[in-house]
Amino acid sequence: MLSEKRTLLIRSEIIKVKTRSLRRGIWFRALTKVERACVDLAIKVVERVRSRLLQKVLDSIIKKLEEAMESQVQRLMREMGGSLASKVSQIALEWGNKSAIHWVTDSGFIQYLTITYMNTPP
Repeated sequence: MLSEKRTLLIRSEIIKVKTRSLRRGIWFRALTKVERACVDLAIKVVERVRSRLLQKVLDSIIKKLEEAMESQVQRLMREMGGSLASKVSQIALEWGNKSAIHWVTDSGFIQYLTITYMNTPP
């Protein structure tokens, strides 16, 4: 994923995001006609984005595309996986498991808890 704070956008980076979103079928579903036109125009005209206003516009469009391309598992891992891991880790620590402190940062454990949560019947 792209970082939240970017210092410089370049044409090749914009093209990569556009290509990925086209391949995943997100380009037309996630963006309005105006947003698509902004990206296309930036690709055609600009080698490096120097304008702060254009940078801000493109950043919001790219963020929107990347959120749309994110899988459900990744989204849930980001939104609630960490809190699930924290709760389980805290319980294990209270039971005396010293290694449980590392579970909070273990992406495999967070993914396991997230998928288990997703498959839990309502």
